[in-house]
Parts: sequence; structure tokens; C-alpha cells
Amino acid sequence: MSEQPTPVPAAGSAVSASVKSVPSSSAESGPAAPLAGPLPGEVAAALKRDGAGLVAAVVQQYDTNEVLMLGWMDDEALHRTMTTGRVTFYSRSRQEYWRKGDTSGHVQWVKSVAMDCDGDALLVRVDQVGAACHTGTRTCFDGRDLDVVAGQAG
Repeated sequence: MSEQPTPVPAAGSAVSASVKSVPSSSAESGPAAPLAGPLPGEVAAALKRDGAGLVAAVVQQYDTNEVLMLGWMDDEALHRTMTTGRVTFYSRSRQEYWRKGDTSGHVQWVKSVAMDCDGDALLVRVDQVGAACHTGTRTCFDGRDLDVVAGQAG
């Protein structure tokens, strides 16, 4: 596992200057050259991160609205996602950045990114190539329905 920086919450609108680019040939293999700029100030200021500096990113197929998966992003992962056309996450378990599809070939091509009204979640709309889930299913929610009492309006 390559050493990666631990995500750090941005204070106010200040964003760390250590934003790095995604190597074109692999997920992460060490420090890379800085990108042209950090997150836009208004985005960095509006994000509400958890104690580890992360925000939930719901990934949705852009043309069918199918919910594919949930991942976690810090400022750097979001910046990479917004500027490279590919989705990058921060792995809480491996403590490193990973770009969806670099090892599996199941690439997520970014179509849009939106922040929710509270700034504590992102909606990343993508064109998914292949399975979104590491188990090989189309979505991380396939076959995982829970028994519930269904409600109704009115």
C-alpha cells in the first residue's frame, strides 16, 4: 500500500495546497505533481465534512438515475473528480486515494457533481462502465433489500 496523506478538514474557505494529480497509469503510487488549483473557495466553504475530513458521495447513473454506490471524498478526491473526468474516492479502510476502474476496468465517467442543501453529501452522476460494486454486481445495492413496512402518502 502506498503512503497517502490523511484527509484533513479545510478550515472555512481555506483549502490545503497539497492537492495532487492522479497518475495516468495507476491508482496511486506516491506523491504526484500539484494540480493548477484547489477546490473553488465557495465549494470548500460550503462542504460540511465529518471528523476525518470526509463527505459522503452518492454515485448515480446519469441516464437511468440508478443509484450505484456510496463512496467517501475529501477535498483532494473531490478536486480530482471535478477536474479529471473520472471519479476518485478516499478509502477509509486503506487510507489512500483510489480512482474507480483503475484495477477493475469498471470506470466511472463523470457527468456532473452536485452538493446537497446542507453541504454534507455529494451526488456524482456518472456513466458507469461495467459493475459499480466490488462484488461484481451492477450496483452495491443489488439483492440487498431489507424487510420494511412500506408507507404511503395521504
